[in-house]
Amino acid sequence: MTTNRFEHPLNEKTRIYLRVESLLRQLQHSSSFSDSHQYQIFFKSIFDLLEIFEQMQLKSELAKDLEKQRQTYRSWLNIDDVDQEMLGNLLRDIDVVHKELMMAERFGQSLREDRFLSAIRQRFGLPGGSCCFDLPSLHYWLHLPLEKRMHDAEKWLGNLKPLMNALSMWLKLTRETGRMKPQIARSGFYQSDAEEANILRLTIPMECGVYPMISGHKNRFAIKFIAFESGQAYPNDVEFELAVCN
Repeated sequence: MTTNRFEHPLNEKTRIYLRVESLLRQLQHSSSFSDSHQYQIFFKSIFDLLEIFEQMQLKSELAKDLEKQRQTYRSWLNIDDVDQEMLGNLLRDIDVVHKELMMAERFGQSLREDRFLSAIRQRFGLPGGSCCFDLPSLHYWLHLPLEKRMHDAEKWLGNLKPLMNALSMWLKLTRETGRMKPQIARSGFYQSDAEEANILRLTIPMECGVYPMISGHKNRFAIKFIAFESGQAYPNDVEFELAVCN
């Protein structure tokens, strides 16, 4: 049976984290420049990240959230039935990532100061603004040898490595707090309480032909399933799996 996985944040900060994760994945995937249009995804992702960095103190928020996770796992030290070797390795990994994060520059600082990126950023945001007559410097860069362009991409991505590692760690640990459990949405509707939850994760069979519309916050949520073909509320029961992640 083919399934589809959905995730939904239950607070604004987690919403930003998931958006940043998606942009970082786009950056990494498009940085190979394996076709002539991947640069559009690459630069759009960089500039979207810069917009987020200018709106939110992402570094300090992520550092505080990692510290909360570290304190939670430290409370498990010397508790029976807890794999202490695995726990020790995990705490060391968190320590490394947290230290790397605290030593890093403010997210996006080097990217904002980069002469080439600064020159193309404003025009790149215009509809069709990456044409050669709008951005001749970009047109020149696109005709440099692939090795030079990939070297530049690695340099720009290197500035984001502490963010990538810290965010990946926090999201991994957060997702692992929730276990998938079978649920039934009666007449296409499901609601439940949650306790300080950050993320909902749903697995839905594709054969149902539905997608979820989710609303709520960290303590309560509701899921309404919509039929893809009609765009209307699905009238039948939907069997799916749900994980509530703290």
